Amino acid sequence: MFFLRANYRHPEFRQGALDSLAAAPGIAAWGLMTGVAMVKSGMSTVEALLMGTIVYAGSSQLAAIPLLTGGAPMWVILATGFCVNLRFVVFSAHMRPYVMHLPLWQRLVTGYLTADLSYVLFTKRYPHHDGDALQQRAQQAYLAGNCGVNWIAWVGCSALGVVLANFIPTHWGLGFAGILALLGVLCALASSRLRWVSAGVAGAAAVAAFALPFKLNILVAIAAAVALCLMLEETRLARRGQA
Repeated sequence: MFFLRANYRHPEFRQGALDSLAAAPGIAAWGLMTGVAMVKSGMSTVEALLMGTIVYAGSSQLAAIPLLTGGAPMWVILATGFCVNLRFVVFSAHMRPYVMHLPLWQRLVTGYLTADLSYVLFTKRYPHHDGDALQQRAQQAYLAGNCGVNWIAWVGCSALGVVLANFIPTHWGLGFAGILALLGVLCALASSRLRWVSAGVAGAAAVAAFALPFKLNILVAIAAAVALCLMLEETRLARRGQA
């Protein structure tokens, strides 16, 4: 990825980094606040640093923190993190043709480093997979630059938040930057009516089930959106078959 010489010397590496820089301040503020929140929740410095680096998923981290603080059962914490990150299964399936020519270890590193913003920017830059070797090199260089900036912004500021947790009050509301970043990703991905419907259903279900303990409203929202969209997709395919 970004530590391979062939990638960071390619012109697309710089382009990927520049594209990611536009959202880096929001990612950095979100990471900073997440680092603070992890320490404020009672996690040790080592635990918080390990979580920020290994998990590397802001939404699932923020979903898990109140569950850990509230003493939720482990299965609830794992199920919440799993469901919040289900979108990466879709991302991985879409990006599979772009990376299957790479060795296994590079595919694993790519999967770890690819975040929401990286996926959105990469698929906008390269909407179609091209089997040409030169094009594949350009794609990997762009993704490396993109992911590199995103990773440094998140992990660096998350670690900074952990270290400075006692000096940064949570009422500053830096976590709102994360909401704005996710809204940007949502608007970029909502490119069809079905996706807008799924977003609306998930939001409505999350609000309706807000009173549930252990943030279970997140699971309800995901289940409701997936179930409805599967039914709508089946109905659409059935109509096409009858036409």
